[in-house]
Amino acid sequence: MVRIVQIRSKCIGCNACVEAASYRWRISRKDGKCTLIGGKEKKGFYSVIVGDDEYENNMQAALHCPVNIIKVEKVK
Repeated sequence: MVRIVQIRSKCIGCNACVEAASYRWRISRKDGKCTLIGGKEKKGFYSVIVGDDEYENNMQAALHCPVNIIKVEKVK
């Protein structure tokens, strides 16, 4: 299992995460920031648990995020 965490309030809407994993990220039409699809908000952090098959693409999203607001980690 993989946990993806985003601090959405700090997003600048650069679209790097959408290009890396378009099935998990999208740009909001309301504010232009990236949204973690399936993410649940808690104290300003959005997170979702997904299968191991999404690890590589979302790691690329995290690595290419210019403001470093995406964290991807393997969980048990």
